[in-house]
Amino acid sequence: MKIKRYQKKYDFSYALGTYPVIDLLNYRANEIITIFIKSTADSSEGVKEVKRLCKEKGISLNVSDRSIEKIAVKENTYVMGVFRKYDTELEEGNHLVLIEPRNMGNIGTIIRTMLGFSFKNLVLIGSSADIFDPMVVRSTMGALFRINFKHYNTIQQYMSGYPKYNLYPFMLEGAKDIREVEFKEPFSIVQGNESRGLDSSFKDIGQSVYIPHSEDIDSLNLAIATSIGLWEASRRK
Repeated sequence: MKIKRYQKKYDFSYALGTYPVIDLLNYRANEIITIFIKSTADSSEGVKEVKRLCKEKGISLNVSDRSIEKIAVKENTYVMGVFRKYDTELEEGNHLVLIEPRNMGNIGTIIRTMLGFSFKNLVLIGSSADIFDPMVVRSTMGALFRINFKHYNTIQQYMSGYPKYNLYPFMLEGAKDIREVEFKEPFSIVQGNESRGLDSSFKDIGQSVYIPHSEDIDSLNLAIATSIGLWEASRRK
């Protein structure tokens, strides 16, 4: 296939780096189009594992420095996977709901953190950053290929699909301190986007929550606030 700079309109994307490619091979092998490796790739355990998995799963492995260099931002990228975009369904378990997240680095960090606290269902509401952008894929370190995700146009559309889920919107004006909240399963942790957070209408949806912090800052970064919420909820289980 012709390798070209990624655009959201494409039906394929790229996984850059040894360990994201290993997770791609382990969890989404059916979506792989091909794998590229640089001629200068060392014989590290990660590179050996990529070669082993390609051979085991019958996936083509191509040596092409130019193909990788055309897409990769970092010079030390030695492996690249090309894969078809795919859809998933949410599975049994609690959900993380993000309302219009726009920062790709935040989304990647959040997905990796989700997996660290055993959350595997991500809901994206409204207009959000492209979850398949190579920058997001790389920042997840391959965790993207191990979670389920689904898009909804509105929070109401999501709620109608999961009427039995208890919602916990995180807000600066939340009604309850996170330390006093009992997360009743099944539940959905809801976070707003980086610039606006959640509007006041979310006070009427479920149990609104706030994370106490000093007056030296006006708010926490989305990825940080989400990490605290996920940790606190998982700690209570």
